[in-house]
Amino acid sequence: MALAGRRDVPEPPDFGILKRLARDQLIYLLEQLPGKKDLFIEADLMSPLDRIANVSILKQHEVDKLYKVDSRPALSTSDQFCFLVRPRIRTMRYIADIINADKMSGRSRKYKIIFSPQKFYACEMVLEEEGVFGDVTCDEWSFYLLPLDEDIISMELPEFFRDYFLEGDHRWINSVARALQLLNSLYGPFGKAYGIGRCAKMSYELWRDLEEESEGDGQGRKPEIGHIFLMDRDTDYVTALCSQVVYEGLVDDTFRIKCGSVDFGPEVTSSDKSIKVLLNAQDKVFSQIRNEHFSSVFGFLSQKSRNLQAQYDRRRGMDIKQMKNFVSQELKGLKQEHRLLSLHIGACESIMKKKTKQDFQEMIKAEHSLLEGFDIRESTSFIEEHIDRQVSPIESLRLMCLLSITENGLIPKDYRSLKTQYLQSYGPEHLLTFHNLKRLGLLTEQSAGDTLTAVESKVSRLVTDRAAGKITDAFNSLARKSNFRAISKKLGLIPRVDGEYDLKMPRDMAYVFSGAYVPLSCKIIEQVLERRGWLGLEEIVRLLNGNEFSVSDSTVEDNPAWESQRIVLAVFLGGCTFSEIAALRFLGKERGVKFIFLTTAITNSARLMEAMIEAKA
Repeated sequence: MALAGRRDVPEPPDFGILKRLARDQLIYLLEQLPGKKDLFIEADLMSPLDRIANVSILKQHEVDKLYKVDSRPALSTSDQFCFLVRPRIRTMRYIADIINADKMSGRSRKYKIIFSPQKFYACEMVLEEEGVFGDVTCDEWSFYLLPLDEDIISMELPEFFRDYFLEGDHRWINSVARALQLLNSLYGPFGKAYGIGRCAKMSYELWRDLEEESEGDGQGRKPEIGHIFLMDRDTDYVTALCSQVVYEGLVDDTFRIKCGSVDFGPEVTSSDKSIKVLLNAQDKVFSQIRNEHFSSVFGFLSQKSRNLQAQYDRRRGMDIKQMKNFVSQELKGLKQEHRLLSLHIGACESIMKKKTKQDFQEMIKAEHSLLEGFDIRESTSFIEEHIDRQVSPIESLRLMCLLSITENGLIPKDYRSLKTQYLQSYGPEHLLTFHNLKRLGLLTEQSAGDTLTAVESKVSRLVTDRAAGKITDAFNSLARKSNFRAISKKLGLIPRVDGEYDLKMPRDMAYVFSGAYVPLSCKIIEQVLERRGWLGLEEIVRLLNGNEFSVSDSTVEDNPAWESQRIVLAVFLGGCTFSEIAALRFLGKERGVKFIFLTTAITNSARLMEAMIEAKA
């Protein structure tokens, strides 16, 4: 699919059916346990469940009391317990403790476990070991996909990143393959599949195997999604580690968007209570600023408030009939818009206050230097100061990882120095965190050649420390060529700009990082779609450790006139950031393509680092 310079973007398919399917299946499973029952829900299933079936729907199907799965056994008079859980061993032990406690007290109940999205053999083994396997009935709620917005679908599996990329656990690949099978059956068949990464390749192959087994009936049907692109998170860690500056990304970094909604606290609402706000395309204010660079947002909001005031002022010259129409048709919408406007203005002010405190501009400057490969010594000093001031353990770790990846590992002297300072500032319990980061390749130590090290040490005795640092950097770049630098150069990830980069009228995807860097993941997708494959990108693929694929489905008619040929499903395995979503939305508008995002979970730099941290705060 060559990316043409078309402006009309096709409409996305209706993903509401995914919610209806999930709700109907859950209701069916609850009805398998007739009569009144208590429902125990795992904490991280509560928000997704709320988007699918609220409390009133559960009550209609004889759910009496709701409990959160936690450490203390519940006191209940119900004769039936239903557990809605993720397939985790610790949860199985919790359930077994409740059942065994009931047995000890001579209490007889029915127990049902509903696993979401699927059941794992290890869970059954634990139940058997605990002696309760015969007391429970087990079912699966195939809730793989939660539409968060008209173009974002999440699997809500934040643990996928750590499980696969750190632990090497392949258990979720089956869930990804089944999710793709479901999407293909509803909106496919997908004519062309591209991908890069080991996990992407395995997921694709398992999905194709499932398709062959089920002998899908999608042949001859007109597809709603024409192309699919699968990408592993480890293809591009740099983008995920950068500070986000588009509005939606900043809201996520500052307040944490959870399952498509955010809790705005008293500092935003200007009252003594918090408000939960759903952030999606239905929010008329948010939908216009979500992809904008933060510097443009205040201007837009102030203009919007002036327009809103002008609409309110219209009522002054109205007669009774016009006033009646105004009140019945427009007033409710204006009030809703006014409420959302004041919330987003409050959020902007809160973000500004927090970022000013954290020396945000200095941090962005240091990040840009790392991305461009300039003033590495100054950036290293900034990171050291950040650690010594104990600004934030997560932020310090993120900056160290960004330095390591962009430089293809730290020189031993810097690695030891930064690690020692970090452990002294934030505690020795973080030793395991460094081990995890090393295993993942996020924070590594270079093994430079002995001859270079010897020459470097002789030179460093003859010159000042500052100059020695710069010479060290020079020797280091000779010793080992950085993959990020090479990829960045070949793909032109650092834009060459004459004068100031116009963030209000961006000309490329780099605007999501203030014009300093085009997200690598998005650039790869752009290049592959433009070339209709990996031809001409062999060197890039080699630097990214391969595992690329490009497959056409011969059974699908390739009709360029179909709208589906301009709809691309971008699948991020290990998480996707709002900056990447904003960048691809921009690319889509430029090229007349609609990108749909499927991710194992929405991520950002803090979530990435938290997944690596072993020290329990």
